Amino acid sequence: MRKFNIRKVLDGLTAVSSAASASSSAQQQQAGNRETEIQETLQSEHFQLCKTVRHGFPYQPSALAFDPVQKILAIGTQTGALRLFGRPGVECYCQHDSGAAVIQLQFLINEGALVSALADDTLHLWNLRQKRPAILHSLKFNRERITFCHLPFQSKWLYVGTERGNIHIVNVESFTLSGYVIMWNKAIELSSKSHPGPIVHISDNPMDEGKLLIGFESGTVVLWDLKSKKADYRYTHDEAIHSVAWHHEGKQFICSHSDGTLTIWNVKSPTKPFQTITPHGKQLKDGKKPEPCKPILKVEYKTTRAGEPFIILSGGLSYDTVGRRPCLTVMHGKSTAVLEMDYSIVDFLTLCETPYPNDFQEPYAVVVLLEKDLVLIDLAQNGYPIFENPYPLTIHESPVTCCEYFADCPVDLIPALYSVGARQKRQGYSKKEWPISGGNWGLITQSYPEIIITGHADGSIKFWDASAITLQVLYKLKTAKVFEKSRNKDDRPNTDIVDEDPYAIQIISWCPESRMLCIAGVSAHVIIYRFSKQEVTTEVIPMLEVRLLYEINDIESPDGEQVPPLPTPGTGSNPQSIVPQSHPSTSSSSSDGLRDNVPCLKVKNSPLKQSPGYQIELVIQLVWVSGEPPQQITSLAVNSAYGLVVFGNCNGIAMVDYLQKTVLLNLGTIELYGSNDPYRREPRSPRKSRQPSGDVKDNSFSRSRSSSVTSIDKESREAISALHFCETFTRKNDTSPSPCLWVGTTLGTVLVIVLNLPPGGEQRLLQPVIVSPSGTILRLKGAILRMAFLDTTGSLVPPAHEPWREHNVPEDKDEKDKSKKRRPVSVSPSSSQEISENQYAVICSEKQAKVISLPSQNCLYKQNITETSFVLRGDIVSLSNSICLACFCANGHIMTFSLPSLRPLLDVYYLPLTNMRIARTFCFTNNGQALYLVSPTEIQRLTYSQETCENLQEMLGELFTPVETPEAPNRGFFKGLFGGGAQSLDREELFGESASGKASRSLAQHIPGPGGIEGVKGAASGVVGELARARLALDERGQKLGELEEKTAAMLYSADSFSKHAHEMMLKYKDKKWYQF
Repeated sequence: MRKFNIRKVLDGLTAVSSAASASSSAQQQQAGNRETEIQETLQSEHFQLCKTVRHGFPYQPSALAFDPVQKILAIGTQTGALRLFGRPGVECYCQHDSGAAVIQLQFLINEGALVSALADDTLHLWNLRQKRPAILHSLKFNRERITFCHLPFQSKWLYVGTERGNIHIVNVESFTLSGYVIMWNKAIELSSKSHPGPIVHISDNPMDEGKLLIGFESGTVVLWDLKSKKADYRYTHDEAIHSVAWHHEGKQFICSHSDGTLTIWNVKSPTKPFQTITPHGKQLKDGKKPEPCKPILKVEYKTTRAGEPFIILSGGLSYDTVGRRPCLTVMHGKSTAVLEMDYSIVDFLTLCETPYPNDFQEPYAVVVLLEKDLVLIDLAQNGYPIFENPYPLTIHESPVTCCEYFADCPVDLIPALYSVGARQKRQGYSKKEWPISGGNWGLITQSYPEIIITGHADGSIKFWDASAITLQVLYKLKTAKVFEKSRNKDDRPNTDIVDEDPYAIQIISWCPESRMLCIAGVSAHVIIYRFSKQEVTTEVIPMLEVRLLYEINDIESPDGEQVPPLPTPGTGSNPQSIVPQSHPSTSSSSSDGLRDNVPCLKVKNSPLKQSPGYQIELVIQLVWVSGEPPQQITSLAVNSAYGLVVFGNCNGIAMVDYLQKTVLLNLGTIELYGSNDPYRREPRSPRKSRQPSGDVKDNSFSRSRSSSVTSIDKESREAISALHFCETFTRKNDTSPSPCLWVGTTLGTVLVIVLNLPPGGEQRLLQPVIVSPSGTILRLKGAILRMAFLDTTGSLVPPAHEPWREHNVPEDKDEKDKSKKRRPVSVSPSSSQEISENQYAVICSEKQAKVISLPSQNCLYKQNITETSFVLRGDIVSLSNSICLACFCANGHIMTFSLPSLRPLLDVYYLPLTNMRIARTFCFTNNGQALYLVSPTEIQRLTYSQETCENLQEMLGELFTPVETPEAPNRGFFKGLFGGGAQSLDREELFGESASGKASRSLAQHIPGPGGIEGVKGAASGVVGELARARLALDERGQKLGELEEKTAAMLYSADSFSKHAHEMMLKYKDKKWYQF
């Protein structure tokens, strides 16, 4: 994995892509013999960039809401994001432009609309009746801060409480303020000498809509009569209030307080609480008050027809429970269940059978929104088990350190991974169906399998089914289980090269066809895995230790930055074969006391039981050399047809035959050049012939770990940055392709190593693989990122691979005969290559791309991708039965180029590189798909294919589905006769302009939303429909003046929020590992 120079990153942020301006037209260079012209089919119109879906847990959640009729869950975040969840597979992501935190969400139940309240004192009305929800209206409060909102069921009047203790009323159809205001001083009158604090609760009496219960933070609660505009009762308590909840009959309510108590009040007895409960307080003798506890942040009071009510609360633990995990408490009758959570509780909601507050609630589940998880508790089953969560919310279970994306995989892969992953599932979940079941799936227009692989800080790897814009975990592999774990910090070996996360995955190399998997970890370790459906016990874990040295001084280029062009190696050069060497660990320190020849991690020496799935084939570790720690691995490649794995770092390159378990190649980067080294480099010490590792002493260069190789020294070293196995022409005078390895370095050099493989079958295990440099050297500007090969028709030549077969079952004789004859598969769409046919090497570096004809090694096409920035990720991908080069630049541009001619096809400014997470996780794959980690917990997928953009609308799920609202509860004969039951209220009469007058214009300003015509047409009925029709009528009457004023307000507001957001972004990132943000 490449290390990024922060100066380069910052340059990249400010730079402008110069692909269009600088000498960008692909230069076609005249070759001696004119190459055959390849017909290219991809044109600019095949490309379009758009985000598709976002997966994962909403980062930094702050608010929660549920529509009990539509059965849709909404989560708001501290960064202004809005995530909506329906049935598994129906998900949606929206964003408030300001980026301000969402403090509260309120559904317009069964209307297909949602109100969000933000920390910047704005209210927004979202239309959910379209596949991509949009804001229809916004209202910005200027003089008061919003603290609490309440929208009664089937009402169009939203109560908005503020920090000053006042309540304003908003018409959600027109999103305008009513002139009716409840002022704090009028509400409390003389009951308190001081200000009662912000509004923390508003709700109407379930049985009488004309009575509003108002909770002030200081502890005062007021029952306000909306008609007479005065308080009926005032309830005072000396502890601060956090939340309030009604009993459905409207005769009692419950408050939660900052001292860990609950007070239950009878509506008509305001002098003292009917009952005080301290759920977690120790009951002291002598009738003394229990010890105070932590605040109860929220309480809900839910009734059942058949039994006792449920009181559900968060917080309230006693202060002596230090270190105890956050808890949700469920009190039901005489039983109290304390449910421990893994993270802090942000909010919770009780799901009930009815949307009507004046009916028995019949709670059946509790949704608990935690800081990093979403938990659903089944209230109907004993022991309150949790539901198995079907959403892909565990991406961040351990921080993601790298990811890879594979579209158009072999069709048998997903079922194979699913079957081994199904055995890893936990037991003990609720037997019931997941209760959040709203919405409908979109149409599946993509039929190809897609797999995402994520590598994590704890050494785990997860395989995800990402087909058809969904995400589902298939299988999890724990790579750390092969190593001995230290019990505590003091016990840890002092060979570690990282202080934390020693098993973190850095690079993943996977061959989908053969199912071979290879990973490189942060402790300079490489593990090769085979896929098997059989369980095995490995008695001794196969391992190799490799000693990669670096014995050359810093680079001295003739004139600073400029590097001389490489002399073309003479065809008569006599490449020497490299003697295979393996270095078993012989000692832990050299004779001068320096740490030497020890790996960073200790492999277990006990038998290892390996479940079906990925099983260890070989562990390779780089070792300490004369007090120098091994350097982290920067590139990795595995090839199943050749049985080889190769990896490199800033010291050099090593190749291992994983079938024979031997080291074939172990060279410093400079040694790869032989006599063709273009740089003047001085040896650090007199060159010694390489001896078995235990005897190597290098007294002239030894440093302690603390002053271990300085960063400048490492920067200037030439690291291996790209590796590619292929079957191609290795030298200019080759007449046929042969297996080889192409090596790219950070200084822009490409070198070719020839592989001489023994015949297949048993001979492959007995005869050595001969590895030799070819003498071929090519040069580009900037570090090499990616290499690929095209055949004479311009089709991609994939690396050779073995088809997968079950390795743990002995082969019968016929199979053995077949395997002897089995040739590695290298599928090229064109017919088998004839000797006269040429190939094309495509090489992409940080700065440019070249297409080179083979075997002639003429550069046919060259494209300078960027002058002022650098390419972070380049991939050669297939799209619309053709191929192209896709690049993501540090300045935020996404570009594609045709192949082989490197014509620019797409150049879109998408997003600047704001942190290392994007740089380390961005990847392109086939069929116009790409992804990156947009936050520590979420994956953002996007497409650069015009066809996918066009089909996206059909593929997205629908949140809103027409559902009948349940019937209102029956009042009953006696209640109707004697005037009991719910009292209704004509709110229009009270809050409308004719009764209450106009609100002060300076109090809040209305901002029209960008909901657009789709939103207007989509809202066909209900409250939102009224609003949409009103807007259309307004437009038709040509009343443009007010609209202009509103647009100006919207622009000012948007500019203001953008500057705030930009400033916050600048302050946000400090010295942390990128994956800990």
